[in-house]
Amino acid sequence: MKRVQLEIVLGTIFVLLSAFIMIDLGVKEEDRLALSETSQRAEQIEFGAAIYEVNCTACHGSHAQGLPGVAPCLRCEELFTTRLEEVGWDGGLEDYIVSIVTKGVQVSTRPQFIGGGSPAMPTWSEKFGGPLRDDQIRAVAAFITNFESWALNPAAVPTLMAEEVDLSDPVSRGRAVFVSLEVGCNACHAISNVSTGIAQAPALDGIASRAGSRIPGLSAEEYIRESILEPLAFQVEGFDPIMPEIFADLLTPEQLEDLIAFLLSLEE
Repeated sequence: MKRVQLEIVLGTIFVLLSAFIMIDLGVKEEDRLALSETSQRAEQIEFGAAIYEVNCTACHGSHAQGLPGVAPCLRCEELFTTRLEEVGWDGGLEDYIVSIVTKGVQVSTRPQFIGGGSPAMPTWSEKFGGPLRDDQIRAVAAFITNFESWALNPAAVPTLMAEEVDLSDPVSRGRAVFVSLEVGCNACHAISNVSTGIAQAPALDGIASRAGSRIPGLSAEEYIRESILEPLAFQVEGFDPIMPEIFADLLTPEQLEDLIAFLLSLEE
């Protein structure tokens, strides 16, 4: 074979091989981009979870379950099915959440369910004096919208590890009420080895030893009962009246008695 013919053959093979490689890369590129997008989204959601834990749990709960009378559930079906229509939002859910977190909410659109104070939710964007950057707000929105598959299929929600409860012991039952997602006392009130709480709510370590001296004529048990059922009747110095007046309706009589028993066990 002459040199020219050899060069032609080798050149043809090289062109065909290059074309094959390009086609193969082109076919795989879509999968590679999809994998990269999924990975970036997962990182954004993880970042959003960390931002949520620091900034949002005090009102919306440690598991986005919401706190009765304070802030709505963020993992419930209503957010993903009817909320946008209810408020007249034309865009997507993630953009709606970004807007709400950025600008806050001055007056609750559902005061019969969620507080009613002003602002109902503070502004979080640093553009309006809040602590969060745009990328942090977008990450929180990504974290919240990631609950959609669970919200639309409650059976798929992972079961939280429940602590052991001695059903024969009212103190043990009361502790379970305190940390339950439905009641959410632990989201605001700190107790050593039980909850971290928030700075705006009194810590409850040793409350049984202090409660009897708060209001003349009321025993520790009576004071604690009144504080749960009528939280505005007495304000602890240095704390704002932020506890919702809902627990008379939210707690069953049995839960109330058990919760009181637990709090009375917290002596200094």
